[in-house]
Amino acid sequence: MNITRNNVDALNAIVTVELAKEDYQGKVDQVLANYRKNANVPGFRKGAVPMSLIEKQYGKAVLFEEVNKVLQEKLNAYLAEEKLDLLGNPLPKVTDNFDWEAATLKFDFELGLAPEFTVDLSSKNKITKYTIVADDAMLDEQVEYIQKQYGKLISKEVVAEGDDMAGVFVNEEAGINSEVTINVDAFRTKTNQKKFIGKKVGDTVTVNTKGLFDDDHKLMDFLKVDHDAVHGLEVDVVFTINEINTTEKAELNQELFDKLFGEGVVTTLDELKAKIKEDAEKQFVAQADQKFMNDVIEHVIETTNFDLPATFLKKWMQTAGETPLTAEQAEEEYTKSEKGLRYQLIEGKIIAENNLQINFEEVKAFTTDLIKKQMAQFGQLEPAEADVENIVARVMSNQEEVRRISEQVMNDKMMALFSEKVSFKTKEVSYKDFMKEMYGE
Repeated sequence: MNITRNNVDALNAIVTVELAKEDYQGKVDQVLANYRKNANVPGFRKGAVPMSLIEKQYGKAVLFEEVNKVLQEKLNAYLAEEKLDLLGNPLPKVTDNFDWEAATLKFDFELGLAPEFTVDLSSKNKITKYTIVADDAMLDEQVEYIQKQYGKLISKEVVAEGDDMAGVFVNEEAGINSEVTINVDAFRTKTNQKKFIGKKVGDTVTVNTKGLFDDDHKLMDFLKVDHDAVHGLEVDVVFTINEINTTEKAELNQELFDKLFGEGVVTTLDELKAKIKEDAEKQFVAQADQKFMNDVIEHVIETTNFDLPATFLKKWMQTAGETPLTAEQAEEEYTKSEKGLRYQLIEGKIIAENNLQINFEEVKAFTTDLIKKQMAQFGQLEPAEADVENIVARVMSNQEEVRRISEQVMNDKMMALFSEKVSFKTKEVSYKDFMKEMYGE
């Protein structure tokens, strides 16, 4: 057996494997001998069938199978020994009229090689790391929301200002059929609000989606429209009123405060707002961090330049999946996945160069902390360690859960690394302004 490699260029190579008969013939003979022992052929006793008949019936198939086994074994060993960083899997080059009777069988495999490149996290950029604050307007909205949530619902027959309407938005042509509850005041203009005033259950009102709300992203919530379809959407929708309610707001008293946060934790409106602000801003951290992470990823993809063995990868994609792809389909698939592939390579290099490995103890510790937080949400502030350990053990026995949690741990490590090494400016914004930044508006 002989294996050689010819580097076509920095990203492509051809590996040639040459097999002599002694590399595979013994295994072929052994398999055929076993076939002969168990073959049932009319006119011959079991085990006494002439080898010539066995070879005629099974010889080629056995030869193909055993040569392929030897080929894969030797090729994999060679690739591991050479420590080649491959993209995709080796592709056998098809040879017309291959001579299986030759003294030496010669097979060529195309390889796609990973590119060499460097990642500079400290390069100049325009990345902003946001701190989201709950401003006074948001706090007032949240207080009012709480008062309505814990208030008394009163059914009505006619719509008035400030009422809630349960109903359905419909535009069949645009694929809109959304059952929602919406407050009259949610509509941006007084003109649209007045269209609903005085209406009864069963009545319909037609409004246009353009400028319907103070933020177009609310179309996603009320009309169940995808984010990509929100911008520039200008169609008429018909709202059918199914139910009309108003809410008698709950009083901001100690009974409500205790119901929300426990006895004596909050005693005044200012303390209520402070608590809302604290809880909201804790939740905002994750959203701000995710945007920062996304922006860094976009930056490194944009600034880390390297070529890929595109021709090889497109050819590999044609046979890599369960269903073979045409050349056109592979071209389309490559176009869609190229950016993701580039980041996989960049991420791998960042992880390797910064030693961001994950061990079992880290995953277990993260899981333990996660379980305790979840238990605290249900009132178990000091759970027994044995109970926590049992739950953690069950979670860790699920491979899919371990994979998901490992990704979270790595995400946290990447976030810490980016915060340390990436140069960025900081900016304090309200949640409303953050959403505008998030969606580029």
